[in-house]
Amino acid sequence: MRGRRGARRSRALAQSGRPAPWHPRPDMGRLGRPGSCSTSRRRNLPPLLLCLLFVGPFHCLASYSRATELLYSLNEGLPAGVLIGSLAEDLRLAPRAPGRPDPQPPQRAPQPGPPLSFSLASRGLSGQYVTLDNRSGELHTSAREIDREALCLEGGGGGGAAGGDSISIASSPSPDSCLLLLDVLVLPQEYFRFVKVKIAIRDVNDNAPRFPVSQILVWVPENAPVNTRLAIEHPAMDPDVGTNGVQTYRLLDYHRMFTLDVEENENGERTPYLIVMGLLDRETQDQYVSIIIAEDGGSPPLLGSATLTIGISDINDNCPLFADSQINVTVYGNATVGTPIAAVQAVDRDLGTNAQITYSYSQKVPQASKDLFHLDETTGVITLSSKIGGSVLQTHRLTILANGPGCIPAVITAMVSIIRVTFRPPEIVPRYIANEVDGIVYLKELEPVNTPVAFFTIRDPEGKYKVNCHLDGEGPFRLSPYKPYSNEYLLETTKLMDYELQQFYEVAVVAWNSEGFHVKKIIKVQLLDDNDNAPVFLQPLIELTIEENNAPHAFLTKLYATDADSGERGQVSYFLGHDAPSYFSLDSVTGILTVSTPLDREEKEKYRYTVRAVDCGKPPRESLATVALTVLDKNDNSPRFINKDFSFFVPENFPGYGEIGVISVTDADAGRNGWVALSVLNQSDIFVIDTGKGMLRAKVSLDREQQSSYTLWVEAVDGGEPALSSTTKITILLLDINDNPPLVLFPQSNMSYLLVLPSTLPGSPVTEVYAVDKDTGMNAVIAYSIIGRRGPRPESFRIDPKTGNITLEEALLQTDYGLHRLLVKVSDHGYPEPLYSTVMVNLFVNDTVSNESYIESLLRKEPDINIEEKEPQISIEPTHRKVESVSCMPTLVALSVISLGSITLVTGMGIYICLRRRKKHPREDESLEVQIPLKGKIDLYMRERKPMDISNI
Repeated sequence: MRGRRGARRSRALAQSGRPAPWHPRPDMGRLGRPGSCSTSRRRNLPPLLLCLLFVGPFHCLASYSRATELLYSLNEGLPAGVLIGSLAEDLRLAPRAPGRPDPQPPQRAPQPGPPLSFSLASRGLSGQYVTLDNRSGELHTSAREIDREALCLEGGGGGGAAGGDSISIASSPSPDSCLLLLDVLVLPQEYFRFVKVKIAIRDVNDNAPRFPVSQILVWVPENAPVNTRLAIEHPAMDPDVGTNGVQTYRLLDYHRMFTLDVEENENGERTPYLIVMGLLDRETQDQYVSIIIAEDGGSPPLLGSATLTIGISDINDNCPLFADSQINVTVYGNATVGTPIAAVQAVDRDLGTNAQITYSYSQKVPQASKDLFHLDETTGVITLSSKIGGSVLQTHRLTILANGPGCIPAVITAMVSIIRVTFRPPEIVPRYIANEVDGIVYLKELEPVNTPVAFFTIRDPEGKYKVNCHLDGEGPFRLSPYKPYSNEYLLETTKLMDYELQQFYEVAVVAWNSEGFHVKKIIKVQLLDDNDNAPVFLQPLIELTIEENNAPHAFLTKLYATDADSGERGQVSYFLGHDAPSYFSLDSVTGILTVSTPLDREEKEKYRYTVRAVDCGKPPRESLATVALTVLDKNDNSPRFINKDFSFFVPENFPGYGEIGVISVTDADAGRNGWVALSVLNQSDIFVIDTGKGMLRAKVSLDREQQSSYTLWVEAVDGGEPALSSTTKITILLLDINDNPPLVLFPQSNMSYLLVLPSTLPGSPVTEVYAVDKDTGMNAVIAYSIIGRRGPRPESFRIDPKTGNITLEEALLQTDYGLHRLLVKVSDHGYPEPLYSTVMVNLFVNDTVSNESYIESLLRKEPDINIEEKEPQISIEPTHRKVESVSCMPTLVALSVISLGSITLVTGMGIYICLRRRKKHPREDESLEVQIPLKGKIDLYMRERKPMDISNI
């Protein structure tokens, strides 16, 4: 309804000082703010009150007194945030925005002072539709949309009370306007104002005309003259006002018989009138149906419609008529009293009481004829009312009148001829064997063939004529002579009778004599129904479908079975078979099949059970039908992973796009609802999952040393609408492969050396070889061994295979002075083949280091060392030692005690060890630093380092 509402910005412009009538502007801006009634008397209160009395409630006052009134206007249905007006500008408490005219300049220049504050005196209904900026004084529309019709036509009230706000119609500038009233306080005291703000809500064409009823019936008498005017009740209503209200009416089809006119009363209400433009005849057409359309004056106009049925009421403009003017009737002189001899019928095309016809004899009919023949005044049936005597006239002329209300009677003549009978006709004397009541014989439908019905005695009263007889009429009966008697006849059945095929038979026993005179006896046979038919379902297999999660007592179908029997024998009751689940219900009378509980397709998809249709016969008969119910799937099950979480163990260096494992997920739903798509939520740049097989793969080769485990979240989304999903946690643990040789951290270089004092006691630790292995488990178990020695007596030193500590085995002699070189092999216990590194440990036995260049020259010489392939014997257990900054502290403390000169160098070594722990260098660089080939000669010049002075640790 708000589709055509504009969203233009509402603004307020100040009025001139002279009061003027209130006129709504075509845009959605504000109405002008009236100024004071007289600029020379702005501060004179009595003239101000007089001015208010003359101007009336439809003008707003914006003087500079303590009480001020402002009037704005805006269209209904504007969105939130539309500017209605600025109180600060319109009260001239702040400079006007550029481009906005100021009809009256302020009396004095504004002086700098405290900031203005605007607030609503109270928050009522009006305050819900606007927002007031406390600093700028700007009024904007709020998030609650203004609906003029809801406010003023339904919830409108009188003017607001003092100190409050309301919605007002009475105080608006025009009867069609609607006002929101606000009381605003302006502070501080220097600028104090009590401002009454009126916001006029302008109507927009957002409501289409609507008839109160969808079917309108107007009755027009068929004799209505041309130009007859009939008011159409239930005119269309439009909550909009003015030109947006209902303006005109028209018919979709005038049928060339009608037109419409619209009259407007003094209140402005428009009523449509139906005008007859042609002659009407109910007997030709009794009603006209068209669509009446109401149109408002909006741009574009909105329409409303209803069905208009114009009924043509009947008047008595037709009289009874006979189809013939005369009928001829023949009556035998021996006719039985009460026998109908003729019937007359007239037709009147009118309706109701206008078509009531009564029949009577004309006054010209002799009284003797009236006494002999009775005329039913309602049905027009003529019956023989008395026995025909010998003196009765042979011809009777019966003039019959058909009388209608306000009509000249229609006339028909019945010529009745009486045929005299001068002999006695044959006689038929029945003697019933079957049950007979009031001339009707009752037989059961299951009576066997040749069931006797009655005996008939045929005789001639005068005894001089031969009498014959036969059976006339159709039916399963036979009339045959009953021997040895010559005038006895037996009526019996010839075949089985079926009540469902035919319930009533009428045959006649006809007897005639040799003179050609005959007589007949009518035999009426009524069959009695037996319960010989079982109920029959329309379909032996009733196939039904229902969506799962149905509402309790949901309707499934209505069973219907027919029973050809009559009465109670044909009344069918419905029952569930013994194989039907207990939560299915079947109404025994109506046959309505329901299910009392919600069904779950995942629990059971198909139901198959029997239903019974039982009649009320004795004994009852029944038939069975099978109900096949299929529960249709709804997407009510999220995908379910077979495990709460998954764990996979993958060897490191696993090839890219190799199969890690299968993520098994199921969805109990069917069809598209059961289709499941898998996706990796995190680390999708490394892992990918095959939706079809659920196979998890790694896009890249995985390195345990970079990251030992991965935690993934995999989402499974089904194909339902809306889709359901579930997630699972996948942990991938990388199994270590022996792909990293031990890394020697100390000594740092093959060119470094350590000073060993000759006074060192045997068993004292001299130095150590410290190495780490980035692998884990057995791949990180490190063993140390000396595989090559060179020096005066290098066998004086041994290395602990487990810790790498090098100790002095024997006391040093004078001959042991000099450089001892030990080639240490650092090997892991990896499988299938251990990896190793080598390092040269240089020990200089002497009291002091007096000539470093000499030692360096010895180090640069290529040593001739024989390789000893002897593996160390140690207990194997993981010794993956982590290098931390704390492990460097004992070394630094010991070195600082021994030699102050080596503090700087040792500190650098500690920093280097810590950095190497956090930063991975290429393996080639590591090999250049710590590995010495075991075959061939040892290259001591692979990397040169400045020799270090290290005493015993």
